[in-house]
Amino acid sequence: MTPKRVLAACALAAAAALFVALIFVPILFGASQFMFGGTVNGGCVDTAGAGAQPAEAGDAKSIPADYLGLYQKAGKDYGIPWNVLAGIGEVETGHGTSNAAGVHSGENYAGAGGPMQFLAPTFASFAVDGNKDGKKNRYDPADAIPTAAAYLKHNGAPQRMKTAIFQYNHSWDYVNLVLTWAKRYANGDFEAVQSNGVNCEDNDLPANASALVQKIIAFALAQRGKPYVFGATGPDAWDCSSLVQAAYRAAGLPIPRTTFDQWPFGAKISKGREQPGDLVFFNSGPGTSADNPGHVGMVIGKGKMIVASCSSCVPAIGVKTYKRPDWVGVTRPLASPKLKGKVTQLAAQQPGG
Repeated sequence: MTPKRVLAACALAAAAALFVALIFVPILFGASQFMFGGTVNGGCVDTAGAGAQPAEAGDAKSIPADYLGLYQKAGKDYGIPWNVLAGIGEVETGHGTSNAAGVHSGENYAGAGGPMQFLAPTFASFAVDGNKDGKKNRYDPADAIPTAAAYLKHNGAPQRMKTAIFQYNHSWDYVNLVLTWAKRYANGDFEAVQSNGVNCEDNDLPANASALVQKIIAFALAQRGKPYVFGATGPDAWDCSSLVQAAYRAAGLPIPRTTFDQWPFGAKISKGREQPGDLVFFNSGPGTSADNPGHVGMVIGKGKMIVASCSSCVPAIGVKTYKRPDWVGVTRPLASPKLKGKVTQLAAQQPGG
């Protein structure tokens, strides 16, 4: 093949790959939003009662008394509705009454063991010594049931219950079966909460912030439910740094595009003195370090930030805590000498600014 033909073939292959990406990537994003309960520009979901513990229905009398007590204790300890834990216990092993392989010893064909059917590596990662006997035994319901609660919580429960149950066993039929049993065990109407990433309690703008800062934060909050795409600059998708850049731009303030340039741009602020609108940086991502952070979010208040996290995160863009082990530091773009004059001008134009 001649060099010209090689170049032509490469160009054709690249064009085909681009076409596939343009067609299928949005479909995949849409599927992810559907699977995990997300919506673009959807309404908020009230998650205030997500961890409520319902009363027992008549069907709960079929649960062995020791298991019922463990479900209810773990539910209170981890903020997971106890009847969901009971639903998992019923579907997996009939609350430990099954004599199938892997329930009382050994493992089943998939490598799962114990009354809550954990794979050994998963149990090791989340194991709880529920009865405080110094052991973590996946065949002991006193350990397995609180471990299940911890695992659900890690995966988004109780605010994103369907997502968490799906992560427990990757089948939507399984999710529906567990929730069917959960409803049977609860006295009264029970509906699992499935946040779309926009929680009603996170909708309020910080009352102590200036009108200018509220405008910046309001723009960022309005992007919840949209996908994270590395390198995207909106309006349909963002990455972490483009989201905060666009939020500041919406208020008339230019800041750098990338996390690496945003870090030295604003005035450094001591941890504990951060305010709404400040940027919080993390030692996260390849090639980053404590003095060269690669991930950024924006402070809202009360230990929370609005952040574009990652393409597989649930939600991809949402309100999350910034008090995490990889938190590097805080900067205040509004205190940057490069924005001083513009901030003064814009603040004077804002009502109550």
